[in-house]
Amino acid sequence: MKVIICGAGQVGWQIARHLSGENNEVTVVDSNADLVRRATDTLDVRGVTGFASFPDVLDRAGARDADMIIAATYSDEVNMVTCQVASSVFGIQRKIARLRSQNYLDPAYADLYSRGHLPIDVVISPEKEVAEAALQRLAAPAAFDTEAFLDDKAQLLGITIDEECPVINTPLRQLTDLFSTLRAIVVGIRRAGRLFTPTPDDQIFAGDDCYILADVEDIARTFEIFGKKQGKQERIVIIGGGNVGLGVARALESRVQKVRVKIIEKSRARAEIAADALNRTIVLHGDGLDSALLEEASIASADAVLVVTDDDKTNLLASVRAKEMGCKMAICLVNDPTLVPLMGPLAIDAYINPRATTVSSILRHIRHGRVRLVYSIGDAEAEMIEAQVLGTSPIAGKKIKDIAFPDGVLVGGVMKAGKLVKLSGQTRFDEGDVVVLFAMAADVPEVERLLQVTIDFF
Repeated sequence: MKVIICGAGQVGWQIARHLSGENNEVTVVDSNADLVRRATDTLDVRGVTGFASFPDVLDRAGARDADMIIAATYSDEVNMVTCQVASSVFGIQRKIARLRSQNYLDPAYADLYSRGHLPIDVVISPEKEVAEAALQRLAAPAAFDTEAFLDDKAQLLGITIDEECPVINTPLRQLTDLFSTLRAIVVGIRRAGRLFTPTPDDQIFAGDDCYILADVEDIARTFEIFGKKQGKQERIVIIGGGNVGLGVARALESRVQKVRVKIIEKSRARAEIAADALNRTIVLHGDGLDSALLEEASIASADAVLVVTDDDKTNLLASVRAKEMGCKMAICLVNDPTLVPLMGPLAIDAYINPRATTVSSILRHIRHGRVRLVYSIGDAEAEMIEAQVLGTSPIAGKKIKDIAFPDGVLVGGVMKAGKLVKLSGQTRFDEGDVVVLFAMAADVPEVERLLQVTIDFF
């Protein structure tokens, strides 16, 4: 497949890395020559320097015979015009655009993206994706990462193992014997900064970050077994009243169970917009790093603080201050993946990487229809892949123990006829089953082969 990726920033680079690694012809377009050079030097891609919305630039990028274009520049307007030119001039069939401004995403203007107007097939909103990720983190306060799979019947939980965990120094094989009815699988472990797929003989140690896929009915039990307590989230403080903070507050207000929400916003104009848009949420104007203001927001009695300003360092410092003042849980927004290793030493409970959520969302839409969901782990180090088993797939009709999965791949869950099954080596993959696999980045192409699914447009 021939793909043009417009925008060579972190999102565009990660998408290019995924697609070029799976033997697609990828061309990266950006007005910044240094970013284009970085992509061509580190990836097996072509590079074109120029403005993505210019027809001659797209022509040089190979738009005349391209199968898909992904517009992920920093400008919404450039992304929209790029998709229009790609359709009107070059007839590219599949067009994906990243749009940041919520004004373009109002449901009242949904007709804007029809083929008769702006022919964009998929609109990705980073802010909506981040807001949804924040709500998932708040729903599982004991986890630093979480994502739903298998029609919301299973959930990926990232859990940091403490000294109090009752199952440390226990081989995973024994966990299966000790908790025979538990429907949860440890699919990945990060130890000393290195992510790997565990074997049945591997043990869990204090300080490990474990990725566990659990049946939603067993989530509370899973947290208990791994030494975590799930508290109710009844009082939330949000630092940052932009679109992300506003979106989270709106969602919390709409819940049946009452949640007390307070927003702290430095910009008076944004604070007034948030106050007008929300009904039960208290909006405070001021600096989220101000101790007096945090006291006014009753941070010491808050169940969680969500820090989502547009500055990474502010987010880190505000999270640390909130925890130091007694807040039970801190979740912060971090754009720079090199800051993630600081989360543990700073005692920040969870983080959200907007670029990772955007990459996962885009990958979800560009995989073939049989792949239902792709979730990126860490800095694109691994993927959780949810896919339907095809009748012609090499794994169809085989038991797990008889399939030669790479060392970096582990089966996390299987759904048969809409119901999750407890996994064992005897579990057989039948046509129509939906499976979830944890795969290290280097092993994703082999997973695609085993599923007999190619990266393609719908």
